[in-house]
Amino acid sequence: MSTVVLLLFTGVGLGAIYFLVASGLSLIYGLMHVLNFAHGVFLSLGAFLGLEVATRLGATTWTGFAVSLLVGALAGAIFAALTERVLVQRLYERHIEQVLVTVGLGLAAVALFDGIWGTDPRFISGPAWLDRTTHILGANVPNDRFVAIGVAALVLMGMVLFLQRTRYGMIIRAGVENRAMVTALGIDVRTAFTLVFTIGGIAAGLGGVLASHYFGYVSPLLGQTLLIFAFIVTVIGGLGSLTGAAIASVLVALLQQFANYYLWGTGDLAVVVLLAVVLLTRPSGLMGRRA
Repeated sequence: MSTVVLLLFTGVGLGAIYFLVASGLSLIYGLMHVLNFAHGVFLSLGAFLGLEVATRLGATTWTGFAVSLLVGALAGAIFAALTERVLVQRLYERHIEQVLVTVGLGLAAVALFDGIWGTDPRFISGPAWLDRTTHILGANVPNDRFVAIGVAALVLMGMVLFLQRTRYGMIIRAGVENRAMVTALGIDVRTAFTLVFTIGGIAAGLGGVLASHYFGYVSPLLGQTLLIFAFIVTVIGGLGSLTGAAIASVLVALLQQFANYYLWGTGDLAVVVLLAVVLLTRPSGLMGRRA
């Protein structure tokens, strides 16, 4: 029983990190039809800068941890906004060019991180409470899992409220449906689309800092590794569906954890099999709209 409880909380915690990465991908492609293969770079940059700030302020203090989250979110937001403004804005509806540019940016950024921070993982520590465990139903659950779950839940609620209740949220949804009409009304759709990228960058930056505590290290390839699972989550959940991304994130992470423990480390294979089943039976994803 204790093993199952531990795997459940660990899986949901990992799913929270997957969601923070996948939510931005889901928004960017679902609303703007942009294939952003550089999204993992936002995560890695947020993780590295968060680590640098935490180290200087005191990695084991709550102040250092809180500021690292803020810096990670800002780093992801700024880099995402610059990526949209400088590179992607000229390539809407040109998917091949989007892939080439964002893949190139991702490769270049990883090489830059290698040059600045080195290729070896940099190990991280946080406040003492995060490194401790909480006893639940016989299992000792690491406390950092609860923080990741809480942050992911807040991000999900914030995104939904932004899209459904704010003026810019309505502009974004209207611009996706009919960009020409919204532009004819005198509304600058470009700013709204940049904002979508920025929101995705914020979530990825937060995910980078939390992922560094979940795995215990930061490396230049951390973001690109998590990006693979984020794409899988986005496809399974349904492009453009935040609810689908949240459900798929937890489903993929739990499947991965339980398969790794009970099926001889075959978690990644089980996730790929799940992806294949979804693509064959429901190509639009669990919560996506059928074509």
